[in-house]
Amino acid sequence: MLFINLLGALLIAAIVWWFWLYTPKRAQSTSNQIKILVNNGVYQPSNITVSAGTKITLDFDRQDPAPCAETVIFPQLDLSLALKMGQSNRIELPALSEGQYDFHCQMQMYKGKLIAE
Repeated sequence: MLFINLLGALLIAAIVWWFWLYTPKRAQSTSNQIKILVNNGVYQPSNITVSAGTKITLDFDRQDPAPCAETVIFPQLDLSLALKMGQSNRIELPALSEGQYDFHCQMQMYKGKLIAE
C-alpha cells in the first residue's frame, strides 16, 4: 500500500512539473526565420526570442502523428495553421511589437512562446 501511495505522489509531482513548472531552453533567432520541430509532445524550440518590428517566418516540421499536433494557434495574433505531416508548414507573422506571444495546439498540450525584443 505504501508503494502505491508513493508511486501516486511521484506521478502527481511529475504532472505538476511538466504542465506548470517546466520551462524549456530559450532559442534566439537573428534572421527571424525559425524552424520548429513538432515531435514527442513538444515544439522544439518552444521558447524563441525574435527581433521586434520585423516580419517573422516560422516553419513547422510536424513529425508527431498525434491529433493534438494537427493545428498550431497564435491566440494573441488571431492566427492558426493546420500542420501537415512530412511537409513544410510555413507561416509568416507580421512585425510584432515588443512582448510575449504564445502559440499552442488546440488542446494546449503543446506550448510555445515567441518573445519579441
